[in-house]
Amino acid sequence: MTLPTICLLTEAELDLDALVAQITLPTTGAVCLFTGVVRAVTTRDDPHQTTALEYEAYRPMAEAKMRQVADEIRARWPSVEGVALVQRLGRLAAGAPTTLIACSAAHRDTGVFEAARYGIDRLKEIVPVWKKEFGPNGEAWVEGSYTPTRGD
Repeated sequence: MTLPTICLLTEAELDLDALVAQITLPTTGAVCLFTGVVRAVTTRDDPHQTTALEYEAYRPMAEAKMRQVADEIRARWPSVEGVALVQRLGRLAAGAPTTLIACSAAHRDTGVFEAARYGIDRLKEIVPVWKKEFGPNGEAWVEGSYTPTRGD
């Protein structure tokens, strides 16, 4: 049986129910879902307002890195049945979903929560997606703080 894996860059709105259905098997009893959203107000570090984010990616490299993250999840949590890693591209208004990470498994106590958390953290570390922030004070590219290591 082939386990479902979705690694997707898309300009389309996210349909959470459809994505969950794609990673649900007859044996699935748990799905852990993380959805990132464009935050209108940032309160930590440098407090400010955001009206929109614009995401860009070099698709071949980003898709390859998303598959790497899915493979890493499967290696660490062999009980995970389905994996979905989805990143929206384009300009997204405050409140819009930007990223979806979902993992499915037979039971909730088999690492499915940890796998989804790892998925979003790792996606933000190594998947080459660039983000420009728009707000009342203008626009700026947002830089990450992770420095890739050998194997990333």
